Amino acid sequence: MSIGFRVLPAARKVSAEWVERFRHVPVACVSDSMNRMTAGGSRLRPMHGGGVLAGPALTVKARPGDNLMLHHALDIAEPGDVVVVDAGGDLSNALIGEMMVAYAATRGVAGIVINGAIRDAAAIRAGDFPLFAAGITHRGPYKDGPGEINVPIAIDGMVIEPGDLLIGDDDGLLCVPYDEVAGVYERADAKNRAEIAQLERIAAGQNDRRWVIESLRQKGCQLPE
Repeated sequence: MSIGFRVLPAARKVSAEWVERFRHVPVACVSDSMNRMTAGGSRLRPMHGGGVLAGPALTVKARPGDNLMLHHALDIAEPGDVVVVDAGGDLSNALIGEMMVAYAATRGVAGIVINGAIRDAAAIRAGDFPLFAAGITHRGPYKDGPGEINVPIAIDGMVIEPGDLLIGDDDGLLCVPYDEVAGVYERADAKNRAEIAQLERIAAGQNDRRWVIESLRQKGCQLPE
């Protein structure tokens, strides 16, 4: 086995049932339920026209500017997978464009995350295939390798293991570890329901704001008499 140039088997992945549940919870609520300690980095933004990303991670570690392993990942991806590529955040060469996105869609891939650059941005922006990336460039990729598939990767400190849950919306990306999915969902769903109820109180003019002044007093803030 050659470290740095290998394809490993996928040992596990979150179920389609959990994916569907998380699809209806805002990423911000999930993030809050994880104590706001995990994020995919503010550079990774949605490049598509709109829509939620959710699915188990098929991880790819690529050499910056090279998409050979990404091509193979798309060939072996199962329907519903999210292909997540750590290309070091390098923006010199695009790793994916319109044709590869079209191919991924025909394979049933649920979305793609590129810690790197894309091209054909106008076509991708006009579509609804979930694609997150760090930037855009017209310069194309190389196809030489090396790289790895189904290995742990990290993006801005967010560790992603194969089969973990990847979710993304307009606020950004988040990884929910495989073993934590049930507990995180319970807390995130409760948070989402609480925020919906609060929005209803705001609309009805019943929003209780006493907590603000009470917090200031508790923290010793000087206030007018």
